Amino acid sequence: WWLIGLAVLLLVGMIVVVFSIAVPKFKLMQELIDRLNLVTRENLSGMMVIRAFNKQDDELVRFDKANRDLTDTGLFVARVMVIMMPVMMLIMNGLSLAIIWVWAHQIAESAMQVGDMMAFMQYAMQIVMAFLMMSMMFIFLPRAAVSGARIADVLDTEVEIQDPENPKDFPVPFRGEIEFKGVSFKYPDAEDEIIQEINFTARPGETTAFIGSTGCGKSTVINLIPRFYDVTQGSVLLDGVDIREVRQSDLRDRIGYVPQKGTLFSGTIRSNMLYADKEAAPEDVREALDIAQASEFVFDNEEGLDSEISQGGTNVSGGQRQRLAIARALVKKPPIYIFDDSFSALDFKTDSTLRRELKDKTGESTVLIVTQRVATVKNADQIIVLDKGRVVGKGKHQELMKTCETYQEIASSQLSEEELA
Repeated sequence: WWLIGLAVLLLVGMIVVVFSIAVPKFKLMQELIDRLNLVTRENLSGMMVIRAFNKQDDELVRFDKANRDLTDTGLFVARVMVIMMPVMMLIMNGLSLAIIWVWAHQIAESAMQVGDMMAFMQYAMQIVMAFLMMSMMFIFLPRAAVSGARIADVLDTEVEIQDPENPKDFPVPFRGEIEFKGVSFKYPDAEDEIIQEINFTARPGETTAFIGSTGCGKSTVINLIPRFYDVTQGSVLLDGVDIREVRQSDLRDRIGYVPQKGTLFSGTIRSNMLYADKEAAPEDVREALDIAQASEFVFDNEEGLDSEISQGGTNVSGGQRQRLAIARALVKKPPIYIFDDSFSALDFKTDSTLRRELKDKTGESTVLIVTQRVATVKNADQIIVLDKGRVVGKGKHQELMKTCETYQEIASSQLSEEELA
């Protein structure tokens, strides 16, 4: 029996050694795989920039290093695993030889029968084989443990934006009046607030526009309305109800949102339009495309609404992508529209025509527009000027031209003297 104990001890020792070597390497492999994927993704998405700066050779070196690090680590782990199997077979066969050697003397002295030796050998092999199978399991366990830990990190992530335990309902009829009361916000783990003490009211039937320098917090303000983030101070009210006290689905059902980057999904133009409302009538889709100035390029194509859209909308131009995103929001016919710098890729003529028809279509709705262009906000009912996260001006175009220095600077940099006059 001491031979079996010795064999088992050797197997367990080998498993412990392999486990101690493999686990850190498997963790490192996951990090290196992430690194290689990151470099590959950046090379593909930034292909034009890489070519423009003539950095193909540098990126090739960067990719080669990431790939080489992963390859070397993978080969090391593979060698450890490859060596493990012959060693285990050596232990098992060595045990068989040791049993035969020890029992041969017993048989020679007629103290033991050959059948007894064969039976003992079979029992020993069964025991060692069980440990062999267990050791095989330990070969896959390190990588499974690392992968499982990563999956658990994702599954255990708590959603920060939660519905209230006792949600309220919006008043009926719903109007869509938005009020910011002393709103401040900072991102998690950030030290400084992005926006501070924001106060304004956006009323139904009016267009409220936000303008300011890059990074002043315009998009942050409007992203608080659909509760993509929660305020850190103050409150956002919708028809007098704090949006944190209602269901997220009820809130977002009332909002038509067009993000900075027009996002389209793979499929057809029709499927993207019906993404907002599956039951939308064909005439409603056509009307939305007309208002968004998208009908021409959609119906000039033989396939029309059934034209294919590739992943991310990469087979249409930036301006076309924005117009389709605007049309999708219009199909929904919500009481609140949010346009987050959604006209930036449009030429001035298309921008002007779209905004004019948009005003007629959304007459009773609350419209919020974020933009960098003064021309886009000139006719807004209320313009809110932001600078370094604070409201520095509020009013109509002509009022702000007299009272707000920041707005004057923005306007003078974009408009001609005739337009300023």
